[in-house]
Amino acid sequence: MDAVRACRTLRMDTRPRQQILTLIAIALTFGSGANDVASFTRLGGVFTSVMTGNIVLWGLSAAQRSVSLFSHTAVSIAGYIAGVAGGTWVSHGFKIHAPARPDDTDRASVLPVHVSSALFTELILLAGFTAGWEVTGARPAGWVEFVLLAVLAAAMGMQSSSVNEMGLTNVSTTFLTGTLTGLVSSLAKPGQGMQHGRRRVGVLVGLAAGALLCGLLVATAPRVVPVLPLAALISALVLSAVPLSNGDGERPER
Repeated sequence: MDAVRACRTLRMDTRPRQQILTLIAIALTFGSGANDVASFTRLGGVFTSVMTGNIVLWGLSAAQRSVSLFSHTAVSIAGYIAGVAGGTWVSHGFKIHAPARPDDTDRASVLPVHVSSALFTELILLAGFTAGWEVTGARPAGWVEFVLLAVLAAAMGMQSSSVNEMGLTNVSTTFLTGTLTGLVSSLAKPGQGMQHGRRRVGVLVGLAAGALLCGLLVATAPRVVPVLPLAALISALVLSAVPLSNGDGERPER
């Protein structure tokens, strides 16, 4: 009986953290959808988070002998790779060198400090992108277009590496084919529950909502476009700072 009670207590303790992680994942995915629409419509017709699509476009550019498409996809892929490497470096540095806080024994945040630090670095990149977007009147061209594309792709790479550190192996916030596959597979299995279903549905809806709202802004108020990913990331950072009891913060989801 004591063992059963302990298991139930642990399940109840970890639930608040998992619920907040779901909200964080949805917010980040919302931002990814907005960023991809912004880059596809105003930064050369390529993506900043979906590298599978960019690699396909890269191949298409070679077939069509399109120097413009080839160069835009190359810059986006390179920026994303740099973002993943930079996010990993920031996370690793904070994980190794950040001192433990005195209250860590009593309270724990939803996200570890090294993950929050990487997300904050992403926020700096998005702020830089926003400044460039505003200076160009939401219509970047020439070398500025390539710089903004690289910065935005780097932010998405940094976000992807940060999400990996969260332990959310059942979802992603930038490439969602696997998330969709897992959701459909769980629905198609006879007699199986929809494991991680709410989180998977949430991020898919978040992606579509971010893309929809960004598309509307591109058509009606393009200078406001960067507000969407900025607001999404700030929301995720605010949620990540929510204090939890030790029981809430013990286990990442695997």
